[in-house]
Formats: sequence, C-alpha cells, structure tokens
Amino acid sequence: MDNFYKDNDDMRFHLQEMDLKEIIEMKEDRFADFEKYADAPENAEEALENYGEILELVGEIAGEYLFPMAADVDTRGAVYENGTVIYARGTEESIDRLKKANLMGFTTPRKYGGLNLPKIIYSMAIELISMADASFMTIFGLQEIAETINHFGSDEQRDRYLPLFSKGEVLGAMALTEPDAGSDLPSVKMKASQDEKGNWFLNGVKRFITNGCAQVLLVMARSEEDIDDARGLSLFIYRRDENMKIRRIEDKFGIHGSPTCELQFDNAPAELLGVRKRGLIKYTMSLMNGARLGVSAQAVGIAEAAYREARSYASKRIQFSQKIDSFPPVYEMLTDMKVNIEASRSLLYEASQIVDLKEGLDKKILLHPELKFELKNRLRKFDNLESLFTPMLKCYVTEMGNRICYDALQVHGGVGYTRDFIIERLCRDMRITSIYEGTTQLQVVAAIGALLKGFASERIEDYESMYDFSSIPDLFSPVREFKVKLEKSLEYIKGCDDQRLRDYHARRLVEMGADTIISYLLLISAIGSMRKKTVARIFISKAEYRINHSMNYILSGDKSLIDGFEDVIKTS
Repeated sequence: MDNFYKDNDDMRFHLQEMDLKEIIEMKEDRFADFEKYADAPENAEEALENYGEILELVGEIAGEYLFPMAADVDTRGAVYENGTVIYARGTEESIDRLKKANLMGFTTPRKYGGLNLPKIIYSMAIELISMADASFMTIFGLQEIAETINHFGSDEQRDRYLPLFSKGEVLGAMALTEPDAGSDLPSVKMKASQDEKGNWFLNGVKRFITNGCAQVLLVMARSEEDIDDARGLSLFIYRRDENMKIRRIEDKFGIHGSPTCELQFDNAPAELLGVRKRGLIKYTMSLMNGARLGVSAQAVGIAEAAYREARSYASKRIQFSQKIDSFPPVYEMLTDMKVNIEASRSLLYEASQIVDLKEGLDKKILLHPELKFELKNRLRKFDNLESLFTPMLKCYVTEMGNRICYDALQVHGGVGYTRDFIIERLCRDMRITSIYEGTTQLQVVAAIGALLKGFASERIEDYESMYDFSSIPDLFSPVREFKVKLEKSLEYIKGCDDQRLRDYHARRLVEMGADTIISYLLLISAIGSMRKKTVARIFISKAEYRINHSMNYILSGDKSLIDGFEDVIKTS
C-alpha cells in the first residue's frame, strides 16, 4: 500500500535540508521534557528523527486508510438529521484511526498528552492528510483550537481542555462568521452578556462554521455593548450543550465530508478566553495565521494529488499512436504542475518556520522574562515577517493550486469531467481553498501593507547574507534583478498621490513579492541539488515573464480600468 510520506521525495528533501535546530530548541525549551516523557528527545538530532517517524506514520494512515475511503466520503458526505450532524462512515473511522495513533494533539505540549510538534511538521502532516481526503483536513487541521487555548487560556482552562483534545475525546471549531458578517469580522453582532455572578452567555447566529458540530468551539462575540467595532469583541470557549442548536448544514460544491454548519446560540453558557476586547485584535488574528498555514498546506496536498493523477493518466493514455505525455502541450502542463507544487511547498515551509520562530520567541520570553530586552528586536522582526508571509502564502498557493487542478483535469480530457476519475473531486475540493479563511482578495489586503513596509526586501537580504549563491551565478543574476524590479514597483506605488492605484495594483505587487521570494528559496535548494537547479531554472524563466509584465504595467501609470470600470459594469 502507498505511504504518502515515503513516496514524496520533495517533502523528505526539505525535512533533511531545513535547519530546524533553533525551532526545535525553542519548542523543547532546552529539552526540559527529556526523561519526563517517553517520547521527549534528548537533542535536536533525535527530535528530527522523531519528526520523520511521525510523518511516516501520518503518510501511512493517509495512503492506506484515508485515501481508499475518500470517494465514499465524498459521495455520502456529512448528513443532517433531526438537529444532529452525522459524519460519513469513513470520516468516523479516520478520526478513530488518528486517535489510536495518538495524532490528535499534534502541537499540544506533552504535559497535556500532546506531541509538542512545531508548525512546520504540522504543515507537512496537513499536506499528507489533504492528499488523501481534503475534507478530513478540516477536522484534523482544527487542532488549532487547542493551540489557541494553549496560547491564551488560563492554566485552569489548559488543564481542563487540552488533554481532551490530545486524546481525541473532543474536536474543535472556530465560530467567527455570521450571516451578515463574513469577511467583515469587526461587524460581528453575536452578543455576549454576563449575569450578576459574572457568568457569560452567548446569543445569536453563526454561519459557515466548519465542523460546527464539534464539542468545543471558540466563539467570537460582542462583549462591549457600547463599542461597535473590533475593540468590542472578545473570544469565548463554548462547550457544546443543549443551548446551541445546529439549524442546518450547507449543501456544498466540494469537501462533502466536512460539515459546514449554521448555529443558533440561545443563552449558551461560555467562558472568556484571555481578556476582554482582544477577541479579534489579538486572539482571532493569531488563530487566522494558523488557519492560513493550514489551508495553504491543504492546497499543496490537493495539488500534489491532482498532479499524480494527471501524470499517471498521461503516461498510459495513447492517442495518435503515442502516449500523450510525449506531446509538448501535455508535458509542459505536467512539468509546470510539478515545478509550481515544489515552489508552493517551499513558500509553505518558509512561512511555517517563520511562525514557529515567532511563537518560539514569544514562549522563550514568557518562560525567561530576563531575556525580553535581548530578544525583543528578533521578536519584532519575525512578527513583521509573519504579517507578510502568511497572507502572501495563502494568496499565492491556493490560486496556484486551483490552476494545477484545472490543468490536471485538462490532461484527462473528457473523462476527467466524469465521476469515474478522482480528478473531478480534487477540482471541487480545491476550489474552496482560495475562498475560506479569507478570500484571495482579503489576503492581498492583509499582505500589501507589510510588503510596502519593506519586509520582503528585509527577508531577501537575510537570504543573501546567509547563503553563498556563487556556484549558480546564471540563476542568481536574474533573481537579483527580480528584487530590484519589485522594489522599483513598490517605490512607484508609494510615490503615487492616487490611493486607487495602490489598491488596484496590490495583487500584482503581492504576486511579484511571492515570485521573488520563491525564486530565492528555490535557489537555496539548488545550491546542493542538481535536480533542484533544474526546477529553479524552469520556475525563474517563467517568473521573469510575470514580473516584467507586472512591473511594466504598474510603471505605465495606466488608469483606464480605474477610470472606466463603472461605464463597463454598471447596469441601467
């Protein structure tokens, strides 16, 4: 049977090549857990070995159990009956399989029964799960709920909830959006009120809640009646009881195994997470960074599965007495798919490490406050990088994944449009990735400010100081020019008086930034790998065209669409 980790050479290449020593040491707090827990490593080398073994286990479960059931899960879907959500049989079996394998507390500290793994390994695991069944990722990937409680909850809340998550006795969900507050989270209306004893109660409706049938939900609600913006919102832990009714589940285009629920809260008892007024400003933004990583990993996993289906089909399908993978239009699509998956994976793993380093520095300062002054500048740096990389990642990778699925179906031709082949399900499942947890357009809004502040250029300077590219001058030369062209475009936009131009070109700039950073990441891999040198060359040659095209358009100052769009799209 297939093991999705053992047969993924690129993922294993990254695990071997990445320098995770600092992340491991911060996550392990100088290996303080060694000898306290049976699975705690003594040093970084042992931790890396553990990571490989855990990923191999996830890859085995994904390949041997989740994947064979995925088609049936998609056909049956989650079902709503008499106010109750019933998972598809395959989903239930997959949850049970992961519980028995002790994989439901991936990033949770060992003292609460978890594995204490960093985000980079969690992203890899989500990718493997998503290759098998993208809908199941929305259950496995919601371990982020436990992570948020761990970061911001009280000791008593951690003690009470985290062991339940680690054992798989409860699943989680984040209840943020409402019928009239989708992406516009500052306008959330759900009311949180206190009785005379200080107990909190929730009243209102939440909609489009992934896995809303879970036992523990993080619910954003308005705790301050006199504040109608983001400052009036707090985050609450809600343990499901009879005071919350599931009104319906959505009939969706894809990820059928994942129930998307509408919830009615009627005086539902809840408890405050952290402190009041920070529900959106701090806690939900942290939660969303994790969600961006998770959905991006999901997109890379689905794209990998789509590529494998296309490659397999093209290697067997004969037309005009030839296998179709010998025709240039087909092998160009296949090659672009593979190159862009590896490019996306590089950006995913870089963003995951940035989040790990930021969270590690936060934890280090919390545990060792005497180091706060020494570490504050590094913490600020990685906080800035996180603000750029997580939205840029989701914007770039999910759009890339949708194009890969489109091409993979095209390789199949007419049969790909039937349910006889897996690719149609993968295309449906992929489509949501550029929509939920913040659309591509909102990721651009989130990323453009950080890009204009120069955070991408600062990271590129890190790469140039940390790595010696002298062995690949033919590749390094054009990539250095990418940086120059990106900075020239950014400076032009910053110097414009017309704010509309900044908004209009924001996506082009973010995509230029992603292309430039990915090119550097592929150069780093190419230093020691001939195969990666070829991958980098192909990516860079096409990125050069995209970057030049965007720069020339931006610098032209053309406003024809900005000035004329109303005449084109307005109706009488």
